[in-house]
Amino acid sequence: MNIRNRGLEKELKFNTSRSGGPGGQHANKVETSVELRFDISNSSSLSRQEKRRLFKKLTNKITKEGEIIIAAENSRSQAKNKEAALEKFFAMIEAALKVPKKRKPTKPSKAAKERRLKEKKKHGEKKSYRKPPNV
Repeated sequence: MNIRNRGLEKELKFNTSRSGGPGGQHANKVETSVELRFDISNSSSLSRQEKRRLFKKLTNKITKEGEIIIAAENSRSQAKNKEAALEKFFAMIEAALKVPKKRKPTKPSKAAKERRLKEKKKHGEKKSYRKPPNV
């Protein structure tokens, strides 16, 4: 399921600010740092079940107000930072919404059971040879 086609991008809010790092004088006058905010609780693109799953899986990344905040300031370009924040956001959401496969319980084969019992018997015999003989 591709989360990008759900219309989440309309619900994202971006804030920009001046970022540190490389850029010299340019970095001191241009707002290249991007902060992405997404309010899970008020999202109309997600179902109740998906919201619950996000809150459960991303507990440490969600604020008290129910928002996910992702910052990107690695690049000197605001557009690249915005794209990096979007990539990080969608990867995080997709990973959290992925439903794990249900484990199918399996049983050991008949041959495997026989091998195990044969090994146990062999081990028991080995130990019985260590006992002192009955006179």
